Amino acid sequence: MGDLMATPLLFPTTLSSHATSLFLILHLCLYVCLSPADIISTVEFNHTGELLATGDKGGRVVIFQREPESKSEPFSQGEYNVYSTFQSHEPEFDYLKSLEIEEKINKIRWLPQQNAAQFLLSTNDKTIKLWKVSERDKRPEGYNLKDEEGRIKDISTVTSLQVPVLMPMDLMVEVSPRRVFANAHTYHVNSISVNSDYMTYMSADDLRINLWHLDITDRSFNIVDIKPVNMEDLTEVITAAEFHPHHCNLFVYSSSKGTLRLCDMREAALCDKHSKLFEEPEDPSARSFFSEIISSVSDVKFSHSGRYLLTRDYLTAKVWDLNMESKPLETYQVHDYLRSKLCSLYENDCIFDKFECAWNGSDSVIMTGAYNNFFRMFDRNTKRDVTLEASRESSKPRAVLKPRRVCAAGGKRRKDDISVDSLDFTKKILHTAWHPNENIIAIAATNNLYIFQDKLNSEMH
Repeated sequence: MGDLMATPLLFPTTLSSHATSLFLILHLCLYVCLSPADIISTVEFNHTGELLATGDKGGRVVIFQREPESKSEPFSQGEYNVYSTFQSHEPEFDYLKSLEIEEKINKIRWLPQQNAAQFLLSTNDKTIKLWKVSERDKRPEGYNLKDEEGRIKDISTVTSLQVPVLMPMDLMVEVSPRRVFANAHTYHVNSISVNSDYMTYMSADDLRINLWHLDITDRSFNIVDIKPVNMEDLTEVITAAEFHPHHCNLFVYSSSKGTLRLCDMREAALCDKHSKLFEEPEDPSARSFFSEIISSVSDVKFSHSGRYLLTRDYLTAKVWDLNMESKPLETYQVHDYLRSKLCSLYENDCIFDKFECAWNGSDSVIMTGAYNNFFRMFDRNTKRDVTLEASRESSKPRAVLKPRRVCAAGGKRRKDDISVDSLDFTKKILHTAWHPNENIIAIAATNNLYIFQDKLNSEMH
């Protein structure tokens, strides 16, 4: 990610009394990226939360590692420092189609750790790659046929045999490509998801979903194909897809029409006929020119339990129960104050922004991004919510993140309230990730990475 500057900032105070402890967020680290190609395009914790990977528009992947607890520095537990940086994808050009293929990393997904090495999948618009991340702190010395610089010796000079030994060396992190999965997508890949069997994964583009075996690169199985015979009959596209966390036969995909389709691979090889369709009936009185655009689902995530689905459209986040298809179980207004701004948001293309969403480890709180570097959290149990800001200007050393409030145009303003007319729509938080077990979150704010931690969580260390 180019030159990275890590600035640890610790905030020992609390938020205002109306926020729950889940929203007592500390600003731990800010990593500043210094070039336009460093705009972060995806963020993902591994299954233990000890590693955090980010991908950027320059095709690079940066891995951060959580530091071990230090007795001399009680707040050091939770800080993430740069572990490894590597170039995942390069820009390409398809000469047959006269099409430029960007190097931008669309998604990163970690595989569960099964040995000393870590493995992750990364994808741009067309090609998915499997990477191995390993450590080396010893090197062999005392070869019989090679000298210390690795050159082959003259065999006639070898008069005795010796046993090579492993000598300690400075820790080296090695990242190597293990598989390249290419030439299977006509359209841009928007999702990859690792199956719970840990042997297969799927990749989705606008019209198709493919199933891959992690050991086979030269073929995949098409499990969803919504491409019509006549492209003029096309009415919707696939926007996101994910496997169920526990049942390897189930997966869900979302569409630009705001629908979710749960599919069972046991029913048929081609899952064009879904098992369940989750769709909220439209209110005819609320229909407008923008209704179809803002209802498009930009992200879908299974809860850790596998019982619920979390979706994000332009204005709302919704929680769906797998046993209730007719309507969402819960609906949360992310930035309803933008309804009056939809016309201008359409003109500047912001209405097509794709916001992601995330669950906390216990599925009790959800998180998603907004404009002006704001991100929103909703407690499903207490129904409380909070708006926080990931901003270098508003984050001072040893000061807690204060809840922010946006008031609609013409509404009554309290002190520190922000008018909807003064929001900066160029500052947007599209990519977020939540630690699988702890209240630690990663926020990508354009070309800056913020890591925040619950104050109660940090005081335990």
